[in-house]
Amino acid sequence: MRLLLPILLLLLGLGGGVGVGLFLGGGAEMEEADAEDAPTGEGTEDAATPAPGATGDSLVTPANAGTEYVRLRNQFIVPVVRHGSVRSLVIMVLTVEVTIGGSDAIFQHEPRLRDSFLRVLFAHANAGGFDGQFTEAAAMAPLRSGLRDAATSVLGDVARDVLIVDITRQDA
Repeated sequence: MRLLLPILLLLLGLGGGVGVGLFLGGGAEMEEADAEDAPTGEGTEDAATPAPGATGDSLVTPANAGTEYVRLRNQFIVPVVRHGSVRSLVIMVLTVEVTIGGSDAIFQHEPRLRDSFLRVLFAHANAGGFDGQFTEAAAMAPLRSGLRDAATSVLGDVARDVLIVDITRQDA
């Protein structure tokens, strides 16, 4: 009797797991449907090549009108310091809009580009740009302009704009 309860619970758990697996897995029907939808014959060499961004390796997204967007690999973390202590952290993700073929220049000059962006972000934070309602259009305009100027100073005419893709402030 002492061993019967653990064995019964084990069998119940195993049966439940198998049942859920069959319910969520789709079974052989899904495998047959996938095999029917697979490309055959002409054009299979193109189907074997993953689309850009499908593997997560490509950070370049095609855009319209002769531009492309290059997302910088790491986010920017900017401390907001008041009275000698860190009051909050601002975390940003930036994307640079460049002319077609300009993505190589981004990756070649990324350390200098990140340094220029951080200088602008630190100056903006020290001027109080991340205080209050910092996401209003009027408050973000000087930051956007400074980031654009920093990108063109490093990349020249290759850089068209800098987009703030994500921004958040975490108060301490």
